[in-house]
Amino acid sequence: MTRSFSRNIEDYPEGIVLPVDKPYRWTSADVIRKVKYAAIRHFGKKNLKVGHAGTLDPLATGILLVCIGPATKRAEELQRSAKEYVAGVTFGATTPSYDLEKDIDCEYPLDGVSEAALRAALPAFVGEQDQVAPLFSAKSVDGVRAYETARRLLREAQREGRAFDPGDVLQSSRITIYDLELLSWHEDIVQDFTDDGLGRIRVADISGRHLPTAMVRVACSKGTYIRALARDLGEALGSGAFLSSLRRTKNGGFGIEDAVSLEEVLQMLGPDSSPE
Repeated sequence: MTRSFSRNIEDYPEGIVLPVDKPYRWTSADVIRKVKYAAIRHFGKKNLKVGHAGTLDPLATGILLVCIGPATKRAEELQRSAKEYVAGVTFGATTPSYDLEKDIDCEYPLDGVSEAALRAALPAFVGEQDQVAPLFSAKSVDGVRAYETARRLLREAQREGRAFDPGDVLQSSRITIYDLELLSWHEDIVQDFTDDGLGRIRVADISGRHLPTAMVRVACSKGTYIRALARDLGEALGSGAFLSSLRRTKNGGFGIEDAVSLEEVLQMLGPDSSPE
């Protein structure tokens, strides 16, 4: 991939698609705002369109496709492509968000949790199926983002001193998991990421907890929530589970080997665009 761009956006008639390696604890919108500001300065075009082809959770890293200029017209097409992730699924506990954006709310027995039990359970999750999205997600429910409803319900539960119960808020969606492979099994929590300290999203403190974690490769269709898969794997093993790490390794025809860091992107778009 080129390490610099000309100053004329007209030199890119099809626009620019950048497979950005999204930093940990950054939202997809954070990345777009940063790149858009840099691109507008670089190309000198105030109405320049910049968007992404499929959001990535704040606590996930990996490929976020950033589209600049005419390439924004391809966003929907790119979103339809198959995706691949490497996920850390930690067993024996749950969180309201199914990842570490929220603190652990319940702990579960580990009697049926083992590497052998997980290997036996995985084949049942391969194929076309219905999946209920996490309530803490960008999915729209009656015109309202699910995470807005979730945060309201969580605040109400905390204020009233009762357990958080999202109830029957979300309907299931049809998704496909093409392949599901257990990469490794660990008897303790594994968090495979680099935190640059610049992200604004808080992370639950799980220090001192010792819970088994599986690293799983997931190839899936658009609309698949890996956090929901973690939840379902926990239930399949008669326990609870949450996503302790997530990295998107393939999207829109790009592999993680093609990805560039946000810092590199800002350097391509001019020396005045480095991260704050």
